[in-house]
Amino acid sequence: MSLFPQDPSLNLLPYDGMVQYFGPVISNSEASEYFLDLESNIPWENDEAIIFGKHIITKRMVSWYGDENFSYQYSGTTKKALLWNQTLLKLKKIVEQISNDSFNSCLLNLYHDGSEGMSWHSDNEASLGKNTTIASVSFGAERRFCFRHKQSKKNVELLLENGSLLLMKGETQTNWLHSLPKSAKIRSPRINLTFRKYQV
Repeated sequence: MSLFPQDPSLNLLPYDGMVQYFGPVISNSEASEYFLDLESNIPWENDEAIIFGKHIITKRMVSWYGDENFSYQYSGTTKKALLWNQTLLKLKKIVEQISNDSFNSCLLNLYHDGSEGMSWHSDNEASLGKNTTIASVSFGAERRFCFRHKQSKKNVELLLENGSLLLMKGETQTNWLHSLPKSAKIRSPRINLTFRKYQV
């Protein structure tokens, strides 16, 4: 039985980019095991950013891994990548086989509950290159994920399920913003992995 609940060849965006949702590519039981592994064994740190000159420390926690100890700069801060562990290498292999693409780094986010989210942004840093592909894997609580076109303000949203894979490709980061809205109804945690192509 296929774990893919819908046709991943469909583009969820109406124009100016490509987003493919594969649904759960990892079974619910395996996804729960991955969640517990990542929650326990990743050296999580509170995320930091400089916004309008103010130093912000978020409740959301992050970690970054890669082929090498890359230095990644965003929101006025610098992070250094850790080398892959075995769990992340397994997940990287799954994502690369399904997406038919390759990645050399991964940013992990831990959201403790629905009070933590991400505001509108694009992953368009120069270090990620132009028209890059980002593969997003979700474990834990199901969360809404939203896109908004930078010019037309067109909105698209979907629900990211436990064990699911989302691909953002082409001009998506150039033309669209995305966000993870907060929700008081969500009481359980979520871990998100975004596999990326860091430009060395």
